[in-house]
Amino acid sequence: MWEFPGGKVEPGETEVAALVRECAEELGVQVDVGARVGPEVPLPYGRGLLRVYRARLVGPDEPRPLEHAELRWLAADELDRVTWLPADRPIVEAVRPLLAAGAASG
Repeated sequence: MWEFPGGKVEPGETEVAALVRECAEELGVQVDVGARVGPEVPLPYGRGLLRVYRARLVGPDEPRPLEHAELRWLAADELDRVTWLPADRPIVEAVRPLLAAGAASG
């Protein structure tokens, strides 16, 4: 199943700092983090909350799957071509119009 990059916030770490760290660890890239996207999604078994943020790549590095078998860039009309983890599904619906708007403007 597919999921958005990221992971747990460590003690003493902000959500934004955690996302920057996780993108470096999982994808080998630096990101500039923007606004939150979509709803806050409770994870099963009380494991926490899923929060997703907009981010843009900064620097010359291209993402590569350092901790995963594969990664993909998906356009708005391709989001349903992969099987998302259940917790990520509400975020997919929030991301879709952002991707569609980005494609229309550029």
